[in-house]
Amino acid sequence: MPQVPIIMPQLGESIAEATIVSIKVQPGEKVAADQEIIEVETNKAVMGVTTPCAGEIAKIDAQVKETYPIGAVLGYIEASEKDAERFQQKTPPPEIQRATAEEIPGRGEEKEVAQATHRAAENGDRNRDGRATLPVPAAAKGAGFLSPRVRARMMELQLTAADLSGISGSGNAGRVTIKDLESYLQQIESQTASDASAIRAGVADAMRRSWSRPLATIGSTVSLDPVLNDRKQRDPKPGPALYALRALALALAENPAAAARLIGSRILQSKSIDIGLAIEAQDGIIVPIIRNADKTSLADLTQKYEELVNLGRQRRISPEMQTGGIAAVSNFGTFGVEWGTPIPLPDQTMILGFGAGKKTPHWDEGSSQFILVTEAQITLSFDHRSLDGGGAGRLLKRVIELLEKPSQL
Repeated sequence: MPQVPIIMPQLGESIAEATIVSIKVQPGEKVAADQEIIEVETNKAVMGVTTPCAGEIAKIDAQVKETYPIGAVLGYIEASEKDAERFQQKTPPPEIQRATAEEIPGRGEEKEVAQATHRAAENGDRNRDGRATLPVPAAAKGAGFLSPRVRARMMELQLTAADLSGISGSGNAGRVTIKDLESYLQQIESQTASDASAIRAGVADAMRRSWSRPLATIGSTVSLDPVLNDRKQRDPKPGPALYALRALALALAENPAAAARLIGSRILQSKSIDIGLAIEAQDGIIVPIIRNADKTSLADLTQKYEELVNLGRQRRISPEMQTGGIAAVSNFGTFGVEWGTPIPLPDQTMILGFGAGKKTPHWDEGSSQFILVTEAQITLSFDHRSLDGGGAGRLLKRVIELLEKPSQL
């Protein structure tokens, strides 16, 4: 019977590869069309690879824990003549495939790595286990005071410039020498280490890119009593973070100038108020986006939030559900933290931080006595290129006004 290849699909706009988590079928098993047979992990989520058509699994070439690029053949299905002919027509000729590969971002770096690997093999370079080394781009462009020898060693060990930030260079003008690097490596050799997961590496990369912008944070105090009283009257009952998300969405809708991003010398206005909500995953943070949050009621927000939490726990939130958005909300108060300065994602302008509620005595003029008020600290971290302190302050003030009058939400 003719065979149809099982291809690693395009899993997201900026995703070039994925790691095999599990394989759910064995050669000889019958499968239906669009049946999930392989589970893969990217730096954003766990997703499934489905069968292109019905048939019988001929073989699976993919290996668990191995990483494959988009478009790689993971196995084959014995299919009907009709299906085989249909998919053969869809497969681009080799010339087109090569041209497409050249257009994918990062392919130039991969070529450099391949050349460096070949040179390493010719020169007999070996790591401590005796195996040929595989250089990886160190993403250290722009980092100063690194000699070619240090950079080569960084590539060998898959280090970035940020990994060397803890080294005090002993060379001229603070240059990190190869001796400094090797001494540092010896110091950390005895420490317990494990490979970072895809999501942990993804979070680290996003925060590194976010920190390349001038970020600022302002904060204030908000009374939670109106929100807590309003919450008692609602079914389903939204959490305080959803009240904050809804308040931020309405405040941005009232002030469209704040809902913008600066790209180069151009200000890009957001077409809709899409806001993310940070959710803790097993070993990192994922931020699914709620579209048109200013037009979504608290009841609908509560339902969507429950769905997102369930998907997040299963790592089933797709990359499309995490892209876009102008802002996000981080409820670090759930961990008992009263104050924090969360960092907005690279493609977002701001993030609202919500702290834990705390009973605080306040003087009441009417009764001439102290009364207990539940308060929380609220912060707004923002890209200072897009928003100034005054604009951010007015935006945060409006968010607080809405939270203290939840009937307007």
